[in-house]
Amino acid sequence: MLDLINATGPDAGGKAAPLAQLLQAGFNVPQGFVVPTDVYQTVAKNNGLTPGSTDDFADARARILDIQLPPRVVDDISKALEQLTQGAATDYVAVRSSSSSEDSTLASAAGQHDSFLAVRGVEQVCQAILQCWASLWSERAAAYRAHQPSHHPMDMAVLVQRFVDADASGMMFTGNTSVIEASLGLGERIVAGQLTPDSWRVAGAQIVDRRRGDQRQRIDRMGNMLQTRPILPGERTKACLTDHQVLRLDAMGQAVSTMLGGRRDIEWAIDGDTIWILQARPITSQLPDFSRPRRQAVDGSAVLTGDPASPGTASGPVRLICGPADFATVEAGDVIVCRTTDPAWTPLFSLAAAVITETGGVLSHAAIVAREVGIPAVLAVPRATELLRPTSVVTVDGTTGAITPVES
Repeated sequence: MLDLINATGPDAGGKAAPLAQLLQAGFNVPQGFVVPTDVYQTVAKNNGLTPGSTDDFADARARILDIQLPPRVVDDISKALEQLTQGAATDYVAVRSSSSSEDSTLASAAGQHDSFLAVRGVEQVCQAILQCWASLWSERAAAYRAHQPSHHPMDMAVLVQRFVDADASGMMFTGNTSVIEASLGLGERIVAGQLTPDSWRVAGAQIVDRRRGDQRQRIDRMGNMLQTRPILPGERTKACLTDHQVLRLDAMGQAVSTMLGGRRDIEWAIDGDTIWILQARPITSQLPDFSRPRRQAVDGSAVLTGDPASPGTASGPVRLICGPADFATVEAGDVIVCRTTDPAWTPLFSLAAAVITETGGVLSHAAIVAREVGIPAVLAVPRATELLRPTSVVTVDGTTGAITPVES
């Protein structure tokens, strides 16, 4: 096992390596250790799993999940875990994928591999490590890799860190104008696009724009469980971050960008007065130009508007998607319309002409993948699944957020 602060280079994977650099530089990164890629390579090879050895991803995942880790590996994990949790506020940890094909300058692999929060004890940690390895063989990860301009070996390191019981969490794209999105509690729902977050834009250490989201639930650790609970109406009347916190996040993001040598997509969490950095990967695709006014109509005929999340324009027939059971109905050139997306939906992005959702933020995993694949996306469109009929044809403008009917 590698102590996170020393876990640089390809053995640490794309997620852990920049966090190690930040930890070395004194940034607030939760302490952790890394199960390096060579452990995965050895275990996979010993069980007959190498790239190209099988096209049956379900079989490969099942075989990985059935593996008994070698006693030496379990012993090393147990010792590293004991050292990590000694003196910590709790003995819960986060177990996070850190593959060789994620968080690079060319590909984010946002949401394509699994991570697990509030894991406790060596048995649960070992099982979560196997699940991270197995996610390398998922259909969504394979579909994502097929769209990338360069080949990445199928290697997976796993990062185990102290767990942060967050008061608020979110993501940030740094730049001349930084974009910050946030929600109360843990950040699972915001990165998955399952809610519309509060958002801010900061330029020159000044807040230049702010938007309230629609947050009705939050996720927190309650004992040994992650629980989703409602946000009371009175709590929804104010933003989940103060202006002071927003400006602190922006200053931290600018410092991270300077340290790592370029604009960054940062996942963060706030616990009390401390801002923790959970991820800091290169930005692989540009956001729409937020300096342009949001278009409210096209020749008076725009029927819907939302948040522009992936630039470009495309037309196609509306295809309503409620969940995985509807995936087989999607045809090339369809405009996918759904309440929310999920990283498991990535294979659909190779067929769809555009994506429209009722919830989500422009920094969510689905929005990032849409930009990388190059299809327009408009998010946070109220009642989109009710107002867009399956028989209709629409034009989606992911640069302005307008959705217009195409006359037959």
